[in-house]
Amino acid sequence: MLNEFKAFIAKGNVVDLAVGIIIGAAFTAIVNSLVADLINPIIGLITGGVDFSNLFFDLSMTEPAYTSLAAARDAGAPVFAYGAFITAVINFLIIAWVVFLLVKAVNKLKAATERKEAAAAAAAPTGPSELDVLLEIRDALKH
Repeated sequence: MLNEFKAFIAKGNVVDLAVGIIIGAAFTAIVNSLVADLINPIIGLITGGVDFSNLFFDLSMTEPAYTSLAAARDAGAPVFAYGAFITAVINFLIIAWVVFLLVKAVNKLKAATERKEAAAAAAAPTGPSELDVLLEIRDALKH
């Protein structure tokens, strides 16, 4: 059983998956930082500093009303935190756009590399095929 486990772990797919997960986690940190530290402040500047994440309805209907979502949650009040949902949707759209642009750039780079490799392969001199050589030998032996 130990040998089977070693063979399973040594398979390329498992190693590729592990590498993909590790790179994905690192990439997630980069994209989250890009969105939170660079893009969201610009959006906040454009929208006049509107912070959707603190928008909520207090479902407990207590008086006085809670002044912030954090205060309502700390008090254990039931809240309908629609602002947090709006913020999550906006962040998702921004992250999806950034990932789209990165994948598009990588695909463009990959296509350019493939074109260069194809051009190099086409420019490389090719000799006669094995069939051509055999046909020449056959024809030479006929004479």
